[in-house]
Amino acid sequence: MPKARYSYDLPPHNVEYGVSVSIDELKIDPEAQRTLNEGRAQSIANNLVKEAMGSIVVSRRSNGDLYIVDGQHRWRVCALADIPTIKAEIHEGLEQAQEAVLFLIKNRESHKPRPLDEYRVGLTGRVPLFVDTDRILKKHDLGIGSSSTNSVGAVQGVLRITERYGAEILDRTLTVAEGAWGRSAETWDGMLIGGIGMALGKWGDLIDDGQLSHKLEATGSAQAWRAEVLTQTSRGGFKNSGTGSRLTTCYRLVIDAWNKNRRAQNKIEA
Repeated sequence: MPKARYSYDLPPHNVEYGVSVSIDELKIDPEAQRTLNEGRAQSIANNLVKEAMGSIVVSRRSNGDLYIVDGQHRWRVCALADIPTIKAEIHEGLEQAQEAVLFLIKNRESHKPRPLDEYRVGLTGRVPLFVDTDRILKKHDLGIGSSSTNSVGAVQGVLRITERYGAEILDRTLTVAEGAWGRSAETWDGMLIGGIGMALGKWGDLIDDGQLSHKLEATGSAQAWRAEVLTQTSRGGFKNSGTGSRLTTCYRLVIDAWNKNRRAQNKIEA
């Protein structure tokens, strides 16, 4: 089985399990952690079952300081409930970037962090998926996390394009979208860039980016494209209303736009 384009890797290191740690000894590095949700912590504390607390993941840095990698809400619950110690899985000798990678690994399957938190931590960990995506966004003078003229709100959308097709396809996707609709919040809509990215990822060798921009523009504005995607998806019923279905619908519309007025032998079969 081929290795994934992007993976999370850690160096071999010692790990101790079931260590009792004073909550006063523990520190948090916000660059390698999700944002603490005080309301969530208070809710857990209000309904706490101590026996189900479990253990947290901690990094012991070279100077002896203990930093929480995963479990800061349980740590906060202990403070709220006047519990002085907590069990910990302690990883020895990791640097900040490696702590960030460990956080992502621990949260990959469950309790997944918010996309923007994951993105920020991924940059701290210098994980290539996030670094490559950030490089392309900066090339296009785009931020991430909110929808605006100069920022992309679809965090998972841009990461998906990079992960599946590579940073070059994300670069081409953003170029095509801006060429078609200029710079606006609607241009960077997750459905639209997702559909363009899928088309370029699958058929990039056959598609001229400038021509595609022109054809998309001729078909309608970004707002009109978004409305059409939602309309066509809704016709398929509730089961077809998810993100995957909307991306597939937009992809097909992009291919239809590309194929318009082209000879049969030059058309792409979506």
